[in-house]
Amino acid sequence: MSDRKDLYYFMSQKTSVKPKESIMPMLFSIRKNYSTAQFGKDLIAGVIVAIIALPLSIALALASGVNPEQGLYTAIVAGFLVALFGGSQVQIAGPTAAFATIVAGIVAADGMEGLVVSTIMAGILLILMGIFRFGALIRYIPGTITEGFTFGIAVTILIGQLKDFFGLTLSESPIETLEKVEAVFRHFDTINLHALLIGIIALAILIFWPKKLQKIPPSLIAVIVCAALVKLLHLPVNTIGDLYEISSAAPTFHMPALNVTMIRAQIPNACTIAILAAVESLLSCVVADGMIGEKHRSNTELIAQGIANVGSALFGGIPATGAIARTAANINNGGRSPIAGMVHAVVVLLILLLLMPFAALIPMPAIAAILFMVAYNMSGWRGIVRTIKTAPKSDILVLMVTTLLTVFFDLVVAIGVGMVLAALLFMKRMAEVTESHTWHRIEDGEQDPAHIRYRNIPPQTEVFEINGPMFFAAVDKYDSILRKQSMKVLCIRMRNVLAIDAAGVEIMLHLAAQCKQRNIHVIFSHVNEQPMKALTHAGLPILIGENNFCSDIDSALARAAEIIQECNKNKQS
Repeated sequence: MSDRKDLYYFMSQKTSVKPKESIMPMLFSIRKNYSTAQFGKDLIAGVIVAIIALPLSIALALASGVNPEQGLYTAIVAGFLVALFGGSQVQIAGPTAAFATIVAGIVAADGMEGLVVSTIMAGILLILMGIFRFGALIRYIPGTITEGFTFGIAVTILIGQLKDFFGLTLSESPIETLEKVEAVFRHFDTINLHALLIGIIALAILIFWPKKLQKIPPSLIAVIVCAALVKLLHLPVNTIGDLYEISSAAPTFHMPALNVTMIRAQIPNACTIAILAAVESLLSCVVADGMIGEKHRSNTELIAQGIANVGSALFGGIPATGAIARTAANINNGGRSPIAGMVHAVVVLLILLLLMPFAALIPMPAIAAILFMVAYNMSGWRGIVRTIKTAPKSDILVLMVTTLLTVFFDLVVAIGVGMVLAALLFMKRMAEVTESHTWHRIEDGEQDPAHIRYRNIPPQTEVFEINGPMFFAAVDKYDSILRKQSMKVLCIRMRNVLAIDAAGVEIMLHLAAQCKQRNIHVIFSHVNEQPMKALTHAGLPILIGENNFCSDIDSALARAAEIIQECNKNKQS
C-alpha cells in the first residue's frame, strides 16, 4: 500500500464539524416569535418568582454576613442583567446558598471592599471564560466533586444558623465551621425558648405547607406569621431590625478603591467565585433545558453571569449565579422567556422601595428556618446515598474528601484537591484497562477468516495488539513488544487506541529506532485520528516509511508478506 492516502486513511475521512455555538443573548433570538399571550404568562411568573426571591434574598444576605438589602440588590441587578444578556430562556439569577459561606469569609477577612473587588474580578473571569468558549469545559468537573462541595456548603449553612435558631447569646463571633460548632455547644445554656418556638413554627410551615397552595411561597407565609407572633405577643426574640439597619434606598453605583495589593490578594477568592458561579449557573441551565425541552447557550450564559456579577458588585450587591429553585418556579408558573426574569427584578425593586421597612419585623429564627430548608434542598443527600451504594470506591473517596475539605477548610482547597484526586484515580483506572498482547499463531486447520484472531500471519512476523489509551501511566504495558528475537516484521495493531500522549509517542519512536537497529520492519495497523496526528507530528512516518501505515489488519499482514518476500529474495541473491 504505497499510496499516500493510506497514511491518512482516518485523518482524511469526512467528519461533521460542529458549528460554533452562537453567543447572541437568548432574548434577542426569541423576540421574533414573542406573543402578547406569552408576555402575560411571563408577567405572572415574574411576580411569583419575585415573591419567592424576597425572603430568600434577605436570608442569604444575612447568611453571607452582609445587610439584608444587599441580597435584594443582587436579585435586582444580577437578575435583570442575566435575563437581558443570558443564554437561557428561563434562567433566574440572584444570591444563592452556594456563595453564603464564601462571601461571609471574604467579608470577615477583607471587608466589603474586598468582596466588591473579588466579585468584579470573578465577573471579568466569567466574561473571558465565555468569550474563549469555556462553557463546554465545565462538564469535565466530576459529578462527585459537585455533589461533595454542594453537600459541604449545605452543612456549613446549617451549622451557621444554629445560633439564631436556638436564640443563643455568644461571647464571640466565630468564622470557621468548627469554631461555630464549639461555640454553640459552649453557650447552649443561653438558649432562648421563645426563639426556638418561633423557629419550630417557621420550620413547620415550610415543611407542611399544602401542595395545593404551593403558588403562595411557604417562606413568605413563614416570615409573615412569625413576625406577627413576635410583634403581637411581644416575644423577646431578635428580629432583623434589632441586629441590622434596614435601608429601602435603591441600589447606587459605587466604585471600589483599587490597588495592586488588593487585586493580588483577591485572586484566589475571585477564582473561587467564578468557578462556582459557572458551575451553578450552567447546572441550572441544564435542569431548565430538561423542563422546557430547549437548549441553552453555555458561553453566552457565562458572559451574562460575568456582566451580572460586575454589575451586582458595583451596585452594592454580592456574588450571584443561576438559582435552580427560582428557575424551576419560573418554569412551573408559565415563564418561557427572559422577560419573566426581568419582571422578577423590577418587582423586587418595587418591594425594596415600598415595603422594605416591614423586613425589620422578620424574626431571626424564621430566617434560620428558611436557611435550614435551603440547606436541605441543596444538599442532594439522595444522590450522595445513591453514589455511595453504586459508585466505585474511588468516586466515593473523591466525594468524601471534597465534602470534608469544604466543611473544615474552604471551597478552593476542596475543588483543587478533589480535581487532582479525581484525575489521579481516573488515570489509575485508565492504566488498568489498557492492555497489550501478542497474537498467538494458530494451526492452519484452525483458521477461520471470519474471526479477527484467525488470520494467516506470515512467517517471521509478530502481531502486537494494544487496547486502551497510550499514556504515561500505562508505559509498563508495552515492555514485551521486542521479546521475540527471530521476527523480521513487527505489526502493531492500534484499532482500540483512541488517544496517545507524549509518553506514548516517545515509546513508539524508541521502539521504531530499536527495530531499525535490529533490521526489523515496523508496520502500524488502523491508527486512529488523534494518535495518527501525534505520530505524524513526531516524524514516525518518515522514520519507518509512510507505506508501513495500513488502514486495517488484513492490509498490514499483506504488507508484512511483501516485506518477508523481499527479504527472502535479497537473501537468495
